[in-house]
Amino acid sequence: MGRAAVRYAKAILNLAKEQNIADTIFAEMQNIQKTISDSKELRNLLDSPLVKVEVKVKSLKAVFSNASNIAQGLFNSLATNKRLSILDDVALSFVSLYKQDKGAQEATVKTAVPLSQELEIQILNKVKELTGKTEVSLENIVDPAIIGGFVLRVGDLQYNASVASQLSNLKRSFNDDSFVSKM
Repeated sequence: MGRAAVRYAKAILNLAKEQNIADTIFAEMQNIQKTISDSKELRNLLDSPLVKVEVKVKSLKAVFSNASNIAQGLFNSLATNKRLSILDDVALSFVSLYKQDKGAQEATVKTAVPLSQELEIQILNKVKELTGKTEVSLENIVDPAIIGGFVLRVGDLQYNASVASQLSNLKRSFNDDSFVSKM
């Protein structure tokens, strides 16, 4: 998620809290994010530089016909700033910020193979200990490219203990001339 998406999400969350409809907007943002991620056609439409902005906004308002004034304002603001392609990131950022605001902490762990239940519990407990939060959710992303180990992301912090990262560091150190004999 980019900085722009987080800024939009923070603005929406503040506005929703001012109007005492944060719970409603939370459900709406979950729906927007899920709809965009589930629809390749909608993602392509929003990402396409060939489709006019007006067509994109009309399409969004048709797909989300029951959208709140806040969501419609978001569509218009993103359209004005030529950022409709980040709508799903804004919605995802909003969901994350809303959960954090409610005292929950989200963490993602990327592993080469799915986590066992025991290891997942250990990681959840460690995240709780690190953040001081009692409510923590953990998403396990399986990515064979990391070879082994894990990459843990909690909020803005990331801990990379993957084999791929260690190999990359080793490669960089070999490319450094410090291993070349100085004869």
